[in-house]
Amino acid sequence: MHRGRTTLSKFLIEQLSDSADHAQLASLLVDVAAAIKGIAAMTAKGALEAPPRGPVSGRREATPLEVLADDEILRSCDWGGLCAGLASKRAERPHAIPPDYKRGRYLLAFDPLAGAANFDVNMSLGTVFSVLDHAGTDAPATGDWLRPGRTLLAAGYAIYGPATMLVLTVGKGTHGFTLDREIGNFILTHPDMRIEEDTSKVAVNTGHERFWEAPVRRYLDECRAGRSGIRGRDFSMRWIASMVADVHRILVRGGVFMRPRGDTPDTLQLVFEAAPMALLVEQAGGRATTGRERLLDVEPQQLHQGVPLILGSCHEVERIERYHQEFDAGTDQPYASPLFNERSLFRDKGLGTRG
Repeated sequence: MHRGRTTLSKFLIEQLSDSADHAQLASLLVDVAAAIKGIAAMTAKGALEAPPRGPVSGRREATPLEVLADDEILRSCDWGGLCAGLASKRAERPHAIPPDYKRGRYLLAFDPLAGAANFDVNMSLGTVFSVLDHAGTDAPATGDWLRPGRTLLAAGYAIYGPATMLVLTVGKGTHGFTLDREIGNFILTHPDMRIEEDTSKVAVNTGHERFWEAPVRRYLDECRAGRSGIRGRDFSMRWIASMVADVHRILVRGGVFMRPRGDTPDTLQLVFEAAPMALLVEQAGGRATTGRERLLDVEPQQLHQGVPLILGSCHEVERIERYHQEFDAGTDQPYASPLFNERSLFRDKGLGTRG
């Protein structure tokens, strides 16, 4: 397989050639890629395409570009007889297939423009998506999307930066494609992406540290101590404030991304963001967790349910999981001191609760 000449269509045919059903999945992913090309053209125009709105109170309203991106995906994917229904992060309820279109067998979930709140500062934006199988011929209900991430057939994201990239898994590894604007095709440029098991890079918004549980603060304190602390090496703190951009860097260079419990009220959504990213990371040899549970095993209860997310290099994520286990068991902090008897190293009064 020649890296520079393998198009997305050719790649999917080779990856999904074992059954006619998989051929339909390949066709749906090509439709998603077509929408991504349209969104890439919009984002490249910046404010020429859709000036961002000013500040709003309460829940952030959709920017004009988010609305356009949402429409682009719906137009590309609801007519071809491949989807049984589509669910967007920007809509309270799933989008039904119009009655004059044939209904297919797949459920598509997507965040049309992740990071759109940072559009006015020209930061990298993204699109996140995932595909589930739909059993039966009836029109899907909202509950049909409420399945754990381990049941996903495919997941991916696009990142709109200096180049537009599509990163995709169909359960056979994680692979990256770059859009060749001259020929209009996604070309395989990053086959079999792998996340390093060890890392010294952490992506987290330390401005929210006061809301975190003790195990996460313990981990970050150790990272900040660097080579003078128990970790014996220096760590770099990175935070782009765009989940797609942060995770993409981890897939390429390794690292840990954290939006832990208590981080922000507007946390990541399980169905639309966390589960697809967790599948991509696991397929690249990484690990994804809530701190207490494998992310792909979390059963959604609501379509827009939020969830804490810690993912990336597996050895570091395993360490953070162990700190949660020790905290919940009460074995993380007591020690004997001739001066102070027992005291807590990692738990401040009022910060952190047992799970």
